[in-house]
Amino acid sequence: MVLSEQNAGNDLTAAAARGHLSEVRRLLEEHRIHPDTVNEFDKTALQVMMMGNTSIACLLLEHGANANVQDRHGVTPAHDAARSGFVDTLRVLVEFGASVNVADSSGALPIHVAVREGHDDVVEFLAPRSNLSHCDTTGHRALDLARATCSTGVVKLLERHMESALAVRSSHSQ
Repeated sequence: MVLSEQNAGNDLTAAAARGHLSEVRRLLEEHRIHPDTVNEFDKTALQVMMMGNTSIACLLLEHGANANVQDRHGVTPAHDAARSGFVDTLRVLVEFGASVNVADSSGALPIHVAVREGHDDVVEFLAPRSNLSHCDTTGHRALDLARATCSTGVVKLLERHMESALAVRSSHSQ
């Protein structure tokens, strides 16, 4: 049976959203559906998958899914994983080339989202990989957001990473 591209995208994204690994595998391998085929809402399977399902993320990425795909608001799967607190999925995305320094339409990086949502383990993972001096469209860095939410542990973590990034930059300029 040959699936139309839209039907194929709908089937693949539905299977990924429900967390049906075997169905996602079947659609990718038997029907040879490209993992970035979009559904009727212009979303890929990686964008709608169960964020906590690292097996589906790995399968899609191993079959060539774009780890940096953005929706119309500039949101990437890394933003979604950071928002929902799935650090293991975020690790998989980064392992497959996802940038944690892509801003969404509000200028937020995934670390901004993780700070706002209070996912300290995600912030800890993102801090050494993120541009901590990046400001969102309101002029806030991740550290500013952490200070505003009174998250002392996250503030200290981000201050430490910013200091070490400055030390590395100054040693390279000498």
